[in-house]
Amino acid sequence: IKTVTEQGKEVLEYENKYWLMLDEKETKKVYPVKEVRVEEMKWRKWADDWLVHLISPNVYRTPKEALASFDYIVREGKFGTLEGLFAKYMGAVAMFFVSKRLKKRHRLRDDVREDLYEAVNEWVKAVGKNRLFMGGNQPNLADLAVYGVLRVMEGLEAFDDMMAHTNVQPWYQRMEEV
Repeated sequence: IKTVTEQGKEVLEYENKYWLMLDEKETKKVYPVKEVRVEEMKWRKWADDWLVHLISPNVYRTPKEALASFDYIVREGKFGTLEGLFAKYMGAVAMFFVSKRLKKRHRLRDDVREDLYEAVNEWVKAVGKNRLFMGGNQPNLADLAVYGVLRVMEGLEAFDDMMAHTNVQPWYQRMEEV
C-alpha cells in the first residue's frame, strides 16, 4: 500500500512483511502464544526501522573511522591495487559525508554512539534476564535480525565501543555460538 512518511515522502509498504505464513500446526509449534509472534514482529520491525539506521553514522562517524571501515572493506573484498586505493579513500570521504546526512535525517544525537548504546541496551532489556534469546532457548527471527545488523560492525571501532559500553556481549556471544 502507498503511505506517506513523516517527512511527506510517498513510499510503498508491505503490510505482511513481518508475518510468517505457516499452517496452523507449524504456527502453534513456532508461536505457542500469540504474544510471542507479536513480540517477534515488533522487534524485527524495530531492527529495520531504527537499529539499521544507526550503523552508518556510527561506523563512518569520523574521518579516521570512515577510513578504517573502508580499509577493512578493501582488505576483505577482492579489489585490485588501484581499485582498492580509490575505493578506500573516495569511499571513506563519501561515506563520512553521507553519515552526517543520515545523522540529521534520523535525528540522532551529536554523539551518535549514545543512540547506538541506548538502542542496543533497549534490545538487551527486551530479551530480559530470564531468556537466552528473544525466542527463548533458541533464537527467533528477531534475534537473527538484530544480530545481522550488529554483525556488520564487527572488526570496527563502533563494534568494540558497543561491546564495551552496553550489556549486549553475552547475548551476542550466544548468537555466535548457535
